Amino acid sequence: MNIRPDPGLEALLFLDGESFVADTAGRLWVKFDVRRVEASASRPHGLKYSLTLHNEEGERVLGFDNAHPVREGSGPGVRTRVEYDHKHQGKRIRFYDYEDAATLLSDFWREVEQILQERSL
Repeated sequence: MNIRPDPGLEALLFLDGESFVADTAGRLWVKFDVRRVEASASRPHGLKYSLTLHNEEGERVLGFDNAHPVREGSGPGVRTRVEYDHKHQGKRIRFYDYEDAATLLSDFWREVEQILQERSL
């Protein structure tokens, strides 16, 4: 499998294992787990990642990851789609279209910022 060049990859890999407080009240925090893996059909970009936002109880509020497959569709006659890249928001799971590491980071921080703004109202 051929991995295309990804200029933001080193920045993303540098965050592996890091956790940061995300709000001024210290109630929300983010955690990064990122590592290289062999490129495969399920992880064609050669990464296994989990970028998460947690509340004061440690519950995940938001997460972008490719740790497990997500299925779309069920029932007789429905074509099932399976993807690894996805995001969790509360109990809802949606597919995520991974472009590159910089876009992943940007998308994650944009949604974190949106949640912070919603919670400050």
